[in-house]
Parts: sequence; structure tokens; C-alpha cells
Amino acid sequence: MTRETAELLAIRALGYLAGDTEQLARFLALSGVAPEDLRTAATEASFLSGVIDFFLGDEAVLLAFTASAQVDPADVAIAREVLSRHAAD
Repeated sequence: MTRETAELLAIRALGYLAGDTEQLARFLALSGVAPEDLRTAATEASFLSGVIDFFLGDEAVLLAFTASAQVDPADVAIAREVLSRHAAD
């Protein structure tokens, strides 16, 4: 998986969260990011890696997202690996 593909998957996951106010509020509380800072944060590999971590930390949310996005849950874990490699760049 390329960095671009991993970033796109994380952005899709963030979009999924935007459609679920309860999970979005939970994510924002855990991440410490203010809603008005989401667009800026979404350009950073470390933030996108955190988005993926949020899904990997909650199997029910992960499976709901991957079902709606028609993505293999294993791809989310792969995206996390790719993004974590680039978070330090």
C-alpha cells in the first residue's frame, strides 16, 4: 500500500466519523483536536495515523466503517503501518 492510498483510507475513515456525531465526539475527545482544526490536522500523517488507531481500537466501529466503505479490515491495519512510517517525516 502506498502512502497516498493509506492517507486516502484515513481520510475516508475521518469522513465516516463525520457522519456519526457520537463517534466523532468520542474521537475528538480522545485526540484533543478541536473541530475547527480537523481540516488542517488531516494534512498530517501523524494525525491520519491517529484516525486509523481510533478505528483499530474499537472493533465494532472498525467493522462498521469497513463494511460501509467496502474495505477489508486488514487494509486498515496496513494503512496504519504505512502512515506510522511516514509520521516522522
